[in-house]
Amino acid sequence: MTTVPLSDLTRTFARIGCLSFGGPAAQIALMHRVVLDERRWVGEAEYLRALSFCMLLPGPEAMQLATWIGWRLHGIRGGLIAGGLFVLPGALVVLGLSATYAALGQVPLVAALFTGVQAAVIAIVVEALIRLARRALKGREALLIALAAFAGLYLLQLPFPLIILAAGIWGYMRSRGEAADTPQPQRAALAPAMRAVGIGLAAWALPLGAVLVWAPQRIGEIGLFFSKLAVLTFGGAYAVLAWMAQEVVSAKNWLTLPQMMDGLGLAETTPGPLILVTEFVGYMAGHGEGGWPMGLAAAALTLWVTFVPSFLFIFAGAPFVDRLTHLPRLSGALRAITAAVVGVIANLSLWFALHVLFGQVGTLHLGPVQMPLPDPASLRPLPAGLALLAAALLSRHWPLPLVLAVTAGLSALLALWP
Repeated sequence: MTTVPLSDLTRTFARIGCLSFGGPAAQIALMHRVVLDERRWVGEAEYLRALSFCMLLPGPEAMQLATWIGWRLHGIRGGLIAGGLFVLPGALVVLGLSATYAALGQVPLVAALFTGVQAAVIAIVVEALIRLARRALKGREALLIALAAFAGLYLLQLPFPLIILAAGIWGYMRSRGEAADTPQPQRAALAPAMRAVGIGLAAWALPLGAVLVWAPQRIGEIGLFFSKLAVLTFGGAYAVLAWMAQEVVSAKNWLTLPQMMDGLGLAETTPGPLILVTEFVGYMAGHGEGGWPMGLAAAALTLWVTFVPSFLFIFAGAPFVDRLTHLPRLSGALRAITAAVVGVIANLSLWFALHVLFGQVGTLHLGPVQMPLPDPASLRPLPAGLALLAAALLSRHWPLPLVLAVTAGLSALLALWP
């Protein structure tokens, strides 16, 4: 094993955390360049096995890969440092933006800026859908799984966890055989893994239990909701955004849909994993109940229950990466879940687009079908035009922050036009 001073690991991941813009693909590529090409801290095959393992897990795969690299070099302490520094810069930026948004979001000029952001978010999510579909839909079965997932969510309003569970079970059952040459874990490696599981579960559950007993009810509700979300984020943040938005907007009334989309736009422009949008949602939900102090407490709790499971998964499973990444049935479940996520993101794209581009969206009830149906007369020309502009700019490979700046700026200029 390469000997790497802890100070070097800390400086390197502090730098990576500040530069990790552009989503998981860009973040994984950045770590590859820094950790493998420049530093040569781990080997290519080892890195790819760890990446495959992280993709099997719920949670942000880039952050989990950073945690694995730290664990590989300095054990649990290194994993906490690497994973923590990967998230911390973005979390601080999102917190600052959330507080600013909560204070100024109703100012007309700021509202106009975020109309442009919401329009760009539609194009961003559609682009993510196209990228994932090209990678995941390799055969007829994968396409059918994606279509079934879309129909289940958009037409039947089935719960997102049920869609993911059904896809995973289908993929697991359809896979055949076991890997004969899969290395078996050593008995000695099981004890530290179980110890890590116990400590991690306690670190996750004890603060949540204290909050449920002593904190205001809204804080406890936020903790429980995002704890559930943390173990369902298969396929990245986009996969759970529609379900999260429907829950926090329609069921819980913590945010409005425009606020939810504004938060996604803010998270897209910051370093770190996109799932940091949950911090914005937590802050806004707390702020709406008790001002900035409760917003701050809710944001901190949201971060805790969202990211502690990611550390737990890595520390518990890292010793068994070779075995887990070669289990055919597990790989089959992952492939089916990934195909289902294409349908999930298609539902997200359409759901966001309808509510941004149309002033009125009703529901068509036809037996078990409950399909959102917009009023064509309520089409909003400005967001529609800005969404098309954002799509054109993204197709020309403009940087995402620049696209958001252009659409927000144009929206504000048109709002100020006499």
